[in-house]
Amino acid sequence: MQQSGYRATSQTEGSRDADARKSEFLTFRLGSESYGIEILKVQEIRGYETPTSIANAPPFIKGVINLRGVIVPILDLRVKFRLPDTPYDEFTVVIILNVATRVVGVVVDSVSDVLSLDSEEIRATPEFASATFDTKYITGLATVDERMLIMLDIEKLLTGADMSLVESAALQ
Repeated sequence: MQQSGYRATSQTEGSRDADARKSEFLTFRLGSESYGIEILKVQEIRGYETPTSIANAPPFIKGVINLRGVIVPILDLRVKFRLPDTPYDEFTVVIILNVATRVVGVVVDSVSDVLSLDSEEIRATPEFASATFDTKYITGLATVDERMLIMLDIEKLLTGADMSLVESAALQ
């Protein structure tokens, strides 16, 4: 019997291919907005504890904590994104991230869940003509359960020029 070059793909192989195109994202809230970051950057999620302040640090750097012998700078994304202040409560958490060979914590209002998204589910960031609105940290937008999810490139955000201060805060 002659065999053709065509090979039927089993459902298992097809689902493995689909899984390979999916990426997982940790979603969190800042005010009324939902954000997503790659789960592979997340080391752990902790309840908020007041960090030790660092003199002359920019307002978005809340200070540092000692995490099992590692000094970790803590940044408040609400302040970084110029969102209105809100008191920290029992839902306020710190997401500990591994970014560019550094460990950094970011304060967020709450963590929502972990989502698997296909690359096709993430839409491109719209172009804005305003120079005052910087979208270089936004990788795209996704709609999940009728809510808009802003996808962040956390590595770009935390390694930008203004974030070089994170390194100096961690060294003190």
